[in-house]
Amino acid sequence: MEEYSTDQKYLETTDDLNKVMIGEAFLNNVFSLSFTSNVATMGSITSDNDLSAPWLHVMDDDSEAFVLGATERDQSTPLYMLSGFHNWGQNPTVNILGFSWNDVMWKKVYKRIGAINALIYQGAQIADKNPGDVNLKHLRGEAYFLRAYYYFLLQNIYGSPYRKATASADEGVPLKISEKVEDIYFKRTNNETVYNQIVADLDQAADLLQGYNPATKIRVGIAAVKCLQSRVYLFTEQYDKVLQATTGYETMGYSLIDLKRYIANSNFTYRSSTETIFTMAPNAIVAVFPNDSLSAYSGNDRRASGFKAADNLMQNYSANDLRLNAFFMKSAKTKSWLPAKYRTWKTYNDPEQVSCLFSLRLSEMLLNRAEAQAMMGADGDAWSELQKLQAMRFNNNSGSAQPASNQALIEFIRNERRRELCFEGHRWFDLRRYAVNSKYPLGADFEIKHPTYNYDAQTNTYTRAGYYVLKSIAQDGASWQVPIPNYAIEFNRGSLTNPVRSVRNIQP
Repeated sequence: MEEYSTDQKYLETTDDLNKVMIGEAFLNNVFSLSFTSNVATMGSITSDNDLSAPWLHVMDDDSEAFVLGATERDQSTPLYMLSGFHNWGQNPTVNILGFSWNDVMWKKVYKRIGAINALIYQGAQIADKNPGDVNLKHLRGEAYFLRAYYYFLLQNIYGSPYRKATASADEGVPLKISEKVEDIYFKRTNNETVYNQIVADLDQAADLLQGYNPATKIRVGIAAVKCLQSRVYLFTEQYDKVLQATTGYETMGYSLIDLKRYIANSNFTYRSSTETIFTMAPNAIVAVFPNDSLSAYSGNDRRASGFKAADNLMQNYSANDLRLNAFFMKSAKTKSWLPAKYRTWKTYNDPEQVSCLFSLRLSEMLLNRAEAQAMMGADGDAWSELQKLQAMRFNNNSGSAQPASNQALIEFIRNERRRELCFEGHRWFDLRRYAVNSKYPLGADFEIKHPTYNYDAQTNTYTRAGYYVLKSIAQDGASWQVPIPNYAIEFNRGSLTNPVRSVRNIQP
């Protein structure tokens, strides 16, 4: 973790606070995709202003390598740049050619946390002088929400999974909430302390934003706070509090989209959608999952070199599940499935753009509530919640019959969550928490297999060489968390450390 200023920033008015909030606390929404010779490139992956953690989409079991024909190996294509993450390498920021690049996600988020710490401090000072300023109250609520959100993301990327029994000893990420610039080196904070701070910040945000939802989805209101609260409580197995946070979610002014009315090839998810609660940052899906032909004029163009939706995921959808057409599209040449919830990415600075990682939707609140109810043994209530979603996602208003046992119901909910929230930044986090769940943990034999390919230049074809395999957290826990970048470790003079990840070889 680095410090980004040599002095505290002092603000005097609510307008000052708002300007700094927009400029330094939120993640930038604008993104311009780069193409080089008809190949999608990841050239902006190391920029503070563009892609945020696109590699999060390729570590779980929802994605597979997507190759067709020859793509020059000097191009920064998704496959070449992100293979280290996709194959859970010891150093994932080393690309397929052996060159390393900087993961800026760590720096980007801690930079914003530093600004938020100052905003929270100065906001309180201004509030003492203007106790009746409602706009100031809302801005302070946003600041607490964003700090909680950022720490939740950092914790689930770079920290160990939350285990109820060992949270006070398990290592998370460095926690800094003071506005002061301190000349100290940081080390990992335990999971319990980090999550307690996340909960405390969300409680503050709920108090300050009570009864308020903004006119735009790129600012924070009470619904966003409640949604994130329900997620945090789900991850920490506080199921009664999930129910408290989601009580009355149907009356917050949002509603599920009926996919029986979906217009083909349009956006499923967009900013003004009745399901969208909050969004910030760009949508990186098109850069990570490019089509296998990026040329409209030639059949002999340079092929895409990226990722596609995994066969295992697509087999999870039944034939009458309307999400197949609303959430995905077929690639141009091989007709493989590509994620496509957000489709109007060609529009620069699209006012309807939503993020593929930093978004909250109404369906998540429903699924969080259903899972909590099932975990508490209220199977009937959980199934009733799920029926609300399935009525909007299936032709015949019913996806399936209620599972006979509590454990089978939990498994159904986990699969439904995968189908509904795929490619929105949930799956990797969910797999981590399922693995250590105290009631129904994933089996010790759970693994993720990613196929890998050899290229034959003479025939211009790829053949499957085998698989990279990620074993369960019990067997390979270090590979289930992203290493803290070297620049942060060096800056902190070794007080930050990473668990040693396994050497991974191709398996038959």
